[in-house]
Amino acid sequence: MKDQLINLFTAFETVQFGKSFPLDYCLPVYHCVSDENLPHIKHVIQYKNIRQFEEDIDCFSKHFQWVNWQEFKDFTSGSFKPKKKIALLTFDDGFREFYDIVAPILERKGIYACNFINPAFIDNKEIMFRCKASLLIEDLKIEKSIDPEIYRILSLDSQAAKETLKKEILKITYQKKDILDVLAEKLNVDFQSYLQEHKPYLSTEQLRNLTSRGFGISSHSWDHPKFGALSLEQQMESIHKTFAYLKENGFLYDTFAFPFTDFGVKNDFFEELFKNKEIYCSFGAAGIKLDSVKKNFQRIPMEMGESAERILKKEIAYFRLKKLMNKNTIVRK
Repeated sequence: MKDQLINLFTAFETVQFGKSFPLDYCLPVYHCVSDENLPHIKHVIQYKNIRQFEEDIDCFSKHFQWVNWQEFKDFTSGSFKPKKKIALLTFDDGFREFYDIVAPILERKGIYACNFINPAFIDNKEIMFRCKASLLIEDLKIEKSIDPEIYRILSLDSQAAKETLKKEILKITYQKKDILDVLAEKLNVDFQSYLQEHKPYLSTEQLRNLTSRGFGISSHSWDHPKFGALSLEQQMESIHKTFAYLKENGFLYDTFAFPFTDFGVKNDFFEELFKNKEIYCSFGAAGIKLDSVKKNFQRIPMEMGESAERILKKEIAYFRLKKLMNKNTIVRK
């Protein structure tokens, strides 16, 4: 029913949807852009190819004014007056394709972006648990006998289909991520070899190079947990550790983007976070939404299998639908 209503509202959006965009700012978020088959993310992220990404960027350029990090801060603090509604481009997770593919495209078009990284994975020291899940699922595509122990580990019937196996692997949380290492051993998947051979993440040297070229590098937590499932102490430990790394390396340390989502994150976290007066704001990824925490801005996920124009029109329609029910603001307790 919800999807039907959204599609109905979407049909009424005009081609000049930038003018009808309900907020003064648009915050798209991507993870990766590539024409290649990337086993470590293909089962968890619907990343766009180069053509699709360029079409998205051109769509944003038509309807919004791109800004850099300082301009975004100046705009939201009231000291910068743009010619039209602004857009700040963001990326998450620090994948290597940002250096190889994205940065050259953006430089050619004169567009700034900030990449929110997890220091635990920089220099390919480790790989995020969801990427491990993707690699295991990719391995299951190969026709081979499966160790019965795998079914036991996942509490599945030994006759369960491979699709069921894949779904269970994708359900494994950050708190139980060690199970992925056990499964890898049973499937003979070597995460460290993959890291060394493919180098999916950016290196410290590449991050410094990107900074020298004018791009932003900032905080996405230490190793990508879902913050709503952590205690306040665990949340702040991840924050402090990451900000120490950013300061040490001369990156941006005045902002933070939640890994996954900020769903379930309570007021006490924000109160603790903004005790640090150096931090200007934080970012979620709930689409076009307002937030009862005024310094927490929601971004729009762009890797949904649709074009930027379609995603934005649906987001605008959904915002209007929620507004009718007075539910377009995230209220935290």
